[in-house]
Amino acid sequence: MKRHCLALDLVDDEKLIQAYEEYHKEVWPDIITSIKESGILDMQIYRVGNRMFMIMDADDDFSFEKKAKIDAKYPANVEWEELMWKYQQALPIAKPGEKWMLMKKVFQL
Repeated sequence: MKRHCLALDLVDDEKLIQAYEEYHKEVWPDIITSIKESGILDMQIYRVGNRMFMIMDADDDFSFEKKAKIDAKYPANVEWEELMWKYQQALPIAKPGEKWMLMKKVFQL
């Protein structure tokens, strides 16, 4: 199993943050299907202020390239990502077009 941790910011507006969290209470079925099909076994998202943190546990065959190919099979993914981008904003260090950024592990007990 592989673990990936990623970060992203939300637009710093309480109403938009609440709306974003509401969408995540009932994620669209095709989004869940593509997540599972890509080899992700567990995914959790946490928030503090407008900073988001995602923990993703995936099988050993998982890759972000494989996930992108599977996502492309489901038109709802494009619609979902466009919708979510209304609530999200790139981290200050992100390159153009970069959303969720992979984090580097700096400690493990």
